[in-house]
Amino acid sequence: MSKRLQDNLTSQYIASANRLKPKNARHRIVAYVESYDDVFFWRSVLQDFETDKLYFEVMLPSRTTLGKGKKTTLMNQLGKGLGEYMIACVDADYDWVMQGCTEVSKYICQCPYVLHTYVYAIENFQCYAPSLHSTCVMSTLNDRPLVDFEQFMAEYSLIIWPLFVWNIWAYRYNHYKEFSMSNFCDVVSFHDINPRNVEPTLEKIRRRVNKCMGWLQRTFREAHKTYPLLRDELQELGIKPEECYLYMHGHTLFENVVMTLLTPVCNILRREREREINELAIHETQKQNELASYRHSQMPVDITLRKSTGFKNSPQYQLLKEDIMRLTAEVGLEK
Repeated sequence: MSKRLQDNLTSQYIASANRLKPKNARHRIVAYVESYDDVFFWRSVLQDFETDKLYFEVMLPSRTTLGKGKKTTLMNQLGKGLGEYMIACVDADYDWVMQGCTEVSKYICQCPYVLHTYVYAIENFQCYAPSLHSTCVMSTLNDRPLVDFEQFMAEYSLIIWPLFVWNIWAYRYNHYKEFSMSNFCDVVSFHDINPRNVEPTLEKIRRRVNKCMGWLQRTFREAHKTYPLLRDELQELGIKPEECYLYMHGHTLFENVVMTLLTPVCNILRREREREINELAIHETQKQNELASYRHSQMPVDITLRKSTGFKNSPQYQLLKEDIMRLTAEVGLEK
């Protein structure tokens, strides 16, 4: 495709191209994503809605800086050509919880041709608590439940929930310079944990959160009326305090919470499996062969996390699923 044609690609152009195809040919819907990391995620989502009448082609925007420039892409360039045959698939970030308080938030919440994750980012879906045990099994080939991940993530979320509301408040009321997302992430991150005794780590986070909350309450006394209203509004949106982790900064959740937890868990499970091989092997050759086979079959836990599709059972994914079904219904090619 020439640069001139590519620069003028719109939903109407793709619709016209679809009409030129044979009558029984599948119609194409182009889905633009933000970066390379998003391609596999959105392919795994959209493929569930492909039929003998339609298919999605996941692509990167051609005239934007990859991975940075979501706002520029949606508002100034790609956004002008969106329609039922050309859509954008983006991370919700804080734009959904802002509920139209900014121009970009309003656009993402209202435009039917922008699919967003509802949770903060694709990493939050990948870290969906009910799927973490399966992630460890896939990585270590050891099914022993060492940590109750759902309970841990629920307790962690309840601890950080009040501070999360404060962070949204800071962005809603233009105080994000005083309490930025980076400030919030520094408080709720942790870099070591004992999987056999997680309470000391949770207690450290609780103390940091309480200390920061005290500072915020003293600094922004005017929030005593607006903070409770915002807290209630977020819960009315369906954000449960025990699922708060789904709405925090995705990279921080992935790297500084879930990977910090899963790495020592997987290390313990691998050592257990290797010890079992050592004990059961009849001779040295068998032991070395079995150990080599086991190590070859393992996968790095960060890779298994990124390939996880357990999030498709989450209520948040059901909201995204409804949006995709409305889109395919609009073009008259629904499943």
